[in-house]
Amino acid sequence: MMPDMEILAGVGVTSARVGESRAVIESRVGPALRPGGKRLAVYPSHPVLIVTYGADDTAEMVEVGNDGGAEEVFFQGVQVTYRFMDEVVAELEARGHRAERHDMGYVFRSGFRIWSMGAVEPSEIDPDAFDDDPRLLVEGVTVAPYRDLVGAGR
Repeated sequence: MMPDMEILAGVGVTSARVGESRAVIESRVGPALRPGGKRLAVYPSHPVLIVTYGADDTAEMVEVGNDGGAEEVFFQGVQVTYRFMDEVVAELEARGHRAERHDMGYVFRSGFRIWSMGAVEPSEIDPDAFDDDPRLLVEGVTVAPYRDLVGAGR
């Protein structure tokens, strides 16, 4: 099991970085659980690590999912995953990181995107949340150079 992950904006996380080869990443985290063909690899880590590889077998994008509060993702000391999205955006903007609305979340020019698919209920972290609570929890983070994030999905 890996410790909490720190976002390296535009680069990746401590265990996987854009531009690194599959062999280098797998020397740190082990073989993929589901190789996903040549492009996508899911690794047995906590939180879950997903790396998109290019044709030359180097990482192009790094994604990390929330781990239900067990092991989470941080950026400059701010817990990013498994928190309410609006709170994360407000805290990061207060520290000078501008957020732009993008698809299912927000993208930061420094090189990462936070997103939610609405799969985690607010009551998981707020026992007083109503059934129809519209707040979204950050379910994942995608890290890559900014230009690649705004052209990608999630």
